[in-house]
Order: sequence, then structure tokens, then C-alpha cells
Amino acid sequence: MRSIRPAGRIGRSTMAVTAMAVTVAVTAMGLTASSAAATATDTTAPQPGDTCTAADLGTRHPYIKSTEVSPAITHFKGWYVTEGSTGDQTITTSTETTISVSVGLDGNVEGSFDAEALGKVGAKLGLSVKVEYSSTSSVSNVVKWNFSQPGYYGVYKGTKKVTGTYASLNCNRVQQGDGSWVLKWTEGPGGGGFTTYTTLEEGAVRCQDNVPADSIMAKAQDLLDCGSAAAKAERPAGAVAPTAKQKRDRLVQRPALAGGMPAEQPKATVRSARAALDCEPTTYKIAVPGKPLSWGAPLLADDGVRLRPSTIFSAHLDNWRLCNVTEHDGVLEASLWNWGNGGCATIAEQNAATERAVLTTVTCTEDDLQRFYIYRDVPGSSKIGVQNKYTGSMMGHDRYADGEFIRQYSGGRQDGTGTYTLTGV
Repeated sequence: MRSIRPAGRIGRSTMAVTAMAVTVAVTAMGLTASSAAATATDTTAPQPGDTCTAADLGTRHPYIKSTEVSPAITHFKGWYVTEGSTGDQTITTSTETTISVSVGLDGNVEGSFDAEALGKVGAKLGLSVKVEYSSTSSVSNVVKWNFSQPGYYGVYKGTKKVTGTYASLNCNRVQQGDGSWVLKWTEGPGGGGFTTYTTLEEGAVRCQDNVPADSIMAKAQDLLDCGSAAAKAERPAGAVAPTAKQKRDRLVQRPALAGGMPAEQPKATVRSARAALDCEPTTYKIAVPGKPLSWGAPLLADDGVRLRPSTIFSAHLDNWRLCNVTEHDGVLEASLWNWGNGGCATIAEQNAATERAVLTTVTCTEDDLQRFYIYRDVPGSSKIGVQNKYTGSMMGHDRYADGEFIRQYSGGRQDGTGTYTLTGV
């Protein structure tokens, strides 16, 4: 006999159920999770190749490329129950493995893009998954259980671990076979890996119980090492020393805790010598479409790039050049050099993972934080979207006003305020 219940349900009565009832319970929990995820599904989410508009140039959306779901036991303890020790018991388990929610670059969950990515994972799989940062390390290792029969049990807490990869969909111009141009959602830079998990469940399982294959219970039953002599031995009531299999499993699981960073992410380099810039001759304003305000670089080192009007007092702080320009699949990559203060646009290294971090300028160096992708509207239009190469975030502003900072937004400004014009002056 074995039972399950969601972990951490305070005040829930303990239960001991038959194998058939457990199967029903598992099914019911799965249906509930599927319904919750289905409700969150966004039917308007862009797909690669869908058309977009100029208002989308300063935005991006996650596209889930691959997923893998596997049962994981986070806490476990072998427990022996004798004829005289049935009933309610409190068991302190040992940590088997730790799962933390993470998306991409910094191994954390920051901003709207990460939350949208995890939401799409849940919708795609029909599972209710964590969409903000959390870790199983914060879960209590105590399980309170009612044992109705004697035997050798595996007492556990477990979950479904969900991992996979995602891509970043950006709006950019694409030339069609007839020579015409259109705007489409295309796979851009800024993809990576993710990890999340479902609601933890806790339970107790014995070797003789029939459990669904590839389930959390089956994973816990496997840790009992049912074929070993230790599993068959008579013993006093209480904790059972970890079997050889349990020890091996912990050794396999724990090295994974230190890793997880996606290898394909660009790396910020140590600031060193001034970069040798090869700048294009044209000088540009990066302006709000149809409005007089444009990007103005700061005079002071502790200030940031702001929306400013262009006047005779601008002292070229509103003038920018594209330097060390490359192009791949129609996307420009460049450093943004300011004529007025001689610096390059950047996101400060300490703020790289921060949503709404302010764009500023510093001495130009070889650094991916100073490199930007530029997404362009169809020929004949000067509208663009700007994305930081290292952080993956799009540039934009909260409101149209003189002095408003230019900031980074992980998913861009969905109201279109991340679309600018790149106009030669």
C-alpha cells in the first residue's frame, strides 16, 4: 500500500489509500495541472515565420524548442514499520537532489521574458510549473505520514523536473523570393536552457506496491533497492541506513547543482584596453518615431542615456555612430559610439541581470555589454529595435518625456515604445 499527497499542505488529514485509489489520485492531480496550464495558454503567441509589425521591432518572445520531463526525488528516507509501530509518524528525510528554477544567462528568473518562457513550457506540456524563482532546497525535509501496515517503506518528497531549450523570436525584415520585403518573427540571438519543476508531492511506497512506470513513486521505489539484502532484512522500527544505490544516486545528482549555465551565451569580457573602433561615417539620431526627443548621452559618469531634445546646446550628445559593424541573417551588430562624450553605450556589468537597468556610456572596450543587435524595418523605413548582445534585453523607455531614461527590458516594451528611428544627420 502506498499513498501520495501534495507536499506542504498544512492541516490536510493524513491518508492511506489502496493502489487503485492512488492511481485515481495521480490522474486527478494531472488533470488539475493540465487544466491550469491550458488556461494560461496564449493562443496569440508568435511562431517562427509569423508576420510582425514595426511596433514589434523593440520586443522579443520566447519560443520553446525542446523539453524533457523526468521524475525526481528531492527528499528520501528508508523507513521500517513494525507491527507495533503503525500509525502517525514524523520522518526527517535526507536531501537527494536540489532543483532550482532558472532561465538562460544568469541561472535565475528575471523579468517578463523569463516568466513568459516558463509559462509557455507549462502550456506546451500541460503541466503547472513554477514560473518564478524557487528552489526545492527551501522545502521542509519533514514528512508526516500515517502507516497502516508494517513493512519497509521509502518515504519521499518528489516532483517532475522539466528542462529544455528555448530561442528568442525577434521581429526583423526578411526578403521574399519575389524581391519584396516583409517583417517576420525570426529566431534571433539570446537562446539558452531552462529548468523548472511541478508542485512537490510526498508519499510512502513499498517494494511490493504496483506503481505507474516513470512516475515519482516509481523513482522513490527504485531508491529502496528492493533486490538488495538490506531491503529484505528484518530490523527495528525507524530509520534505515541508506543503501548503496541511494548513496550512488546522491553522488550522481549533486555535481549538477554547480552547473547549468548555457554554453552558447556570449560572455562579458574583462574591461581592458580601449577598443579600436572602425566607425561608419554616417552620424545618426536614435529618436522616438514622429517625435522630437532622441537618445542623449550623459555628460556625467554616474548618469544614463535619456530622451532629450536636439538643440544648439546638445553638443553632439544626441549624435551616434555605428562601429565595428557586422551583419548576420539580416541583423546588424554594432557598438554605439557617442560623438559628444566619446563613450560607447552599455549596460553596467553589475546591472546586467536587472530588469529596467539604465543604459549608460563608458570608455569603449572589447565587451559584449557594449555590443548591440539592431533589427530593421523594411527598406524605406528608418524604424529599428535595439537589443543588448550580452543581456538579450531590448532597449525602451517607460514614458515619453524629456529626461526619461533609456532602459533594458527582457521582453521589450510590448506597447511599441521600444521602436525607434535611426536617422542620418
